[in-house]
Amino acid sequence: MTKKMNIVGIGPGDREYLTIGALETIENSDVLVGSKRSLEPFDYLDAQMVVLEPRDIPKTVKKAVSYLDDGFNVTILSTGDPGFSGMLKTMQKLSPKTKLNVIPGISSIQLASAKLQIPWDDANLITIHGGRAPTEKLLKELDENKKNIVLPNRHISELAEYLIDHGYSPEHEIIICEKLSYPDEQIVHVTLGEARQMEFGYMCIVVI
Repeated sequence: MTKKMNIVGIGPGDREYLTIGALETIENSDVLVGSKRSLEPFDYLDAQMVVLEPRDIPKTVKKAVSYLDDGFNVTILSTGDPGFSGMLKTMQKLSPKTKLNVIPGISSIQLASAKLQIPWDDANLITIHGGRAPTEKLLKELDENKKNIVLPNRHISELAEYLIDHGYSPEHEIIICEKLSYPDEQIVHVTLGEARQMEFGYMCIVVI
């Protein structure tokens, strides 16, 4: 029987948001593939660690598939949930013939919704994750009648600047959730004008 490649959602960061099923799959793996941040919590395991570098994703996926073809239990770690700006779409694109076993995780979108008490089935979920700059597509996706929960690119200031340049008032209030689940998480309520002058890390959710 052909082995399946595991894609496991490991949550927003803190171990308490890792499901039991995800942990069992990870601990039974011969090979773990993921970013340095994803691999660090599992350095106690006797598994081959393959670092997934953003610029070498196709090469790393090919390497992971080769381990799978050699009979190893291989797990790709996907921060948050694999199905939302995660590794599921990447694997389907780069290795469409590989059979997958997808284990969902708690996404930062879900955690932000919980922290802010927003029913996320009523919210408008948007992603521009992956280094892409804001575009007209974002403007079309924003819904003035809903809470827009946005997984942004790496620069919140760039997002704020873009929205102001395309008709949003500098006084428009947004919420920035940074490093959710980590000890130094912060949730700040600011205006677009203020956000334009502020620096945040890449681990953010923005509510517009």
